[in-house]
Amino acid sequence: MTKTIFEKSIPGRKGAILPQNDVDIDINDCIPEKFRRKSEVKLPELSELDVMRHFVELSQKNHFIEKGFYPLGSCTMKYNPKSHEAFVRSSCLMDLHPYQPEETVQGALEILYELQNDLAEVAGMKNTTLQPVAGAHGEFTGLKIMKAYHIAKGNHHKNEIILPDAAHGTNPASVALAGMKVVEIKSNSKGMVDVDALKAAINENTAGFMLTNPNTLGLFEPQIEAIAAAIHAVDGLMYMDGANMNPILGVVHPGKIGFDVMHYNLHKTVSTPHGGGGPGSGAVSVVEKLEKFLPYPMVNKVGDKFILDFSHKDTSIGKVHSFYGNFAVNVRAWAYIKTLGGKGLRRAAENAVINANYIMKKLAKVYHIPHDHTYCMHEFVATNEWQKKRCFENLGDKEKCNIKTLDIAKRLLDKGYHAPTIYFPLIVHEAMMIEPTETESKQTLDEFIEAMIEINDECINNPEIVLNAPTNTPIRRVDDVKAVKDLNVRFVW
Repeated sequence: MTKTIFEKSIPGRKGAILPQNDVDIDINDCIPEKFRRKSEVKLPELSELDVMRHFVELSQKNHFIEKGFYPLGSCTMKYNPKSHEAFVRSSCLMDLHPYQPEETVQGALEILYELQNDLAEVAGMKNTTLQPVAGAHGEFTGLKIMKAYHIAKGNHHKNEIILPDAAHGTNPASVALAGMKVVEIKSNSKGMVDVDALKAAINENTAGFMLTNPNTLGLFEPQIEAIAAAIHAVDGLMYMDGANMNPILGVVHPGKIGFDVMHYNLHKTVSTPHGGGGPGSGAVSVVEKLEKFLPYPMVNKVGDKFILDFSHKDTSIGKVHSFYGNFAVNVRAWAYIKTLGGKGLRRAAENAVINANYIMKKLAKVYHIPHDHTYCMHEFVATNEWQKKRCFENLGDKEKCNIKTLDIAKRLLDKGYHAPTIYFPLIVHEAMMIEPTETESKQTLDEFIEAMIEINDECINNPEIVLNAPTNTPIRRVDDVKAVKDLNVRFVW
């Protein structure tokens, strides 16, 4: 096991010599007595080379998109162009301050203005706010806009949001946080919205319907226009969770098929670093009748000058983030869109769909695909159902053949791949959600398919290997439940 940086400490080693304090101030005059240290802080003593080797070693033990395939369903772990990373780190962008006078940040405001408009165009809607800094934050913002719309019309009773049971877990949480009620409906046998159940749930209190499209099974909802008509008939609003926007970029405009508001996950769909908890961007696009409720300020253009526009402050839901969102993330998204253009975005979406369908068709004879439509979109869901059955038929030992999705995921780590999303969506027992994205080559997909087929053979003929996986990772299998309940990330020296 890797030693911590404290354990590698050797007294007397130094990596840098700090300059002497040349400010004539007594530190004791600046810090109240109760905040002063009673003893010296214990810091590791290492050379610069020791420190570099330590962190490089740690990074190599982790898995990341530049190291290997990362088929994490719904998370869209696509490669981020390094030219965009270099661009966004340039001093002309990174050294800006949000309190600078507008005339000194015209370039930055132009980037934000163009991104607002580009995202609105891709969504088929009127305008976009860049303030939300995560997908769930975008959900909250969109729902607050929907609530403001109904309140402005005097419809205070409209406080119910209908959700399918395949929804992302953040959806009901965002509804509750926005002060509204969740009404859940069951999906039909094909994994789609049960329109009859939806219509039965609609009433005068319905504020809207919240739908991920394509949904968490990787399927595009074919009844979307009928669904939108039913919701709009009671003056409800259609919300699209844009977490799965990657396969329909430039192909489908949500605003043109009935949606009134949607959020993007720019840290997934539009190529900004994703993973490690952030930072993110949950930009929200809306149709014209909701524009006045967007958070303020928006970036507008007056003549040839870009301004921060507070003119809709009286109708706005207010700010949802300090300043104007995660600027560096939004710049990366702008660079991605400008690099690819409209045709490039569409091709990226098409390639994401092709890659997912290629893997699904290759694995369909080996792994159970519960919702086996002719095709999927950007991802598909498989299960371990056949592995358990075939193992028992071969070995006749239920205990030895008690192979779970978790076991298959752990075994994939031994093969050099990150595991797919497992046990989600909840409507599929023992689910494995696989999303390759558009950035992976056919060679990588073929190697992953071969690894999954090898694991299937192991499940049938030698299940102990799978049940004990992983065996060649830096840390062997841990007790996941204990790790969560008894988390200890401190190092006591």
